[in-house]
Amino acid sequence: MMTTMTATTRRASVIVPMLGAALLARTLSAQEPRPGPRGGPRPVDTPTPTATTLPRDDGEARILEAIEQARQGERYANVSEADGRLLRQLAEAINAQRVVELGTSTGESGLYFAMALRKTGGTLHTFDIDPDRLAVARENFRKAGVEDLIVIHEGDAHVEAPKLDDRPIDLLFIDAEKEGYDAYLRELLPLVRPGGLILAHNMRRPNPNPQYLDAITGDPALDTTFLLMEGAGMGMTLKKR
Repeated sequence: MMTTMTATTRRASVIVPMLGAALLARTLSAQEPRPGPRGGPRPVDTPTPTATTLPRDDGEARILEAIEQARQGERYANVSEADGRLLRQLAEAINAQRVVELGTSTGESGLYFAMALRKTGGTLHTFDIDPDRLAVARENFRKAGVEDLIVIHEGDAHVEAPKLDDRPIDLLFIDAEKEGYDAYLRELLPLVRPGGLILAHNMRRPNPNPQYLDAITGDPALDTTFLLMEGAGMGMTLKKR
């Protein structure tokens, strides 16, 4: 009996890591147009609905204006509007008190988080190694009037983020160097509370980290869905209770 169980476990350890790439491939292929009855593309009956954020109050209008200004002539990579709105919606939906972001860039994702944190009373801890990007981010946060909601950490997030105290993380957003995603997950997953979320940007392009995909799809303590895959792609992972 013990021999059979050991062999089964050994086979699972080989099979499970392969599921991450397969799941992502199925997610992408499911979004390709399916052929119509004569082999051509299936006609689309209605256009994809779109929406924009309507400011609820003057504070939110100020943040949205800062985001719009930040996008004018920007030189650094940032989240798209759809990605940013998803970040805000999820943070507000789970009443996030502590959000940790790895990869500040110039602060556009942080501004979306700030819209949620104004309502939840929470704080964003954001990490970036580039002082030039952080200088722009600080100015964007100042223009939006959200400096009191955001703590900026300058330095290597692999070194600095694990120094956070042991208060639980409600939402972890990974958007730093792609080859480090799996290491960030190992370093910070213990701090994410049960029921918390791990969001990872660029799950479609550029090529996602295969080790990270294996980690989020091969762990029975996690449950992952891929969203907004028509763009850069977002991985949303629940740390099960």
